Amino acid sequence: MTAPTATGGCLCGAVRYEVRGPMRDVVVCHCVECRRSHGTSGAYTSVARGDVEMLDPDGELAWFWGPQSATRGQRGFCRRCGSSLFWRTPERETVSITAGTLDGVTGLRTAEHIWDEQRADWEVVDDLPRSARGT
Repeated sequence: MTAPTATGGCLCGAVRYEVRGPMRDVVVCHCVECRRSHGTSGAYTSVARGDVEMLDPDGELAWFWGPQSATRGQRGFCRRCGSSLFWRTPERETVSITAGTLDGVTGLRTAEHIWDEQRADWEVVDDLPRSARGT
């Protein structure tokens, strides 16, 4: 078995995972759904679906299909503490991981902002590329 390239988990520790492959740099999503899920924009890395291993597969991870998310994807969260952990959609071979749930130093950097047309007026603006919608 390949050694983990990263580990992470939720606030209460009930959900823990290992990443066993390369992670994409972080994309910040400003869509309304991410802002409501996180309380601010969502920041995600991404890996191949098979490169994420849940350390307790029968644990507290749950998946949510909301009225807005139904056409875009599912949100994975801890059913105990509510931490937002993952985002996935059936069309993609990848799963997005909430960057803030990764342990320690990752070497990742913020690469892009998406759904910028829905960015809250109080959010900080930088010089990274922006797109009106997701890529």
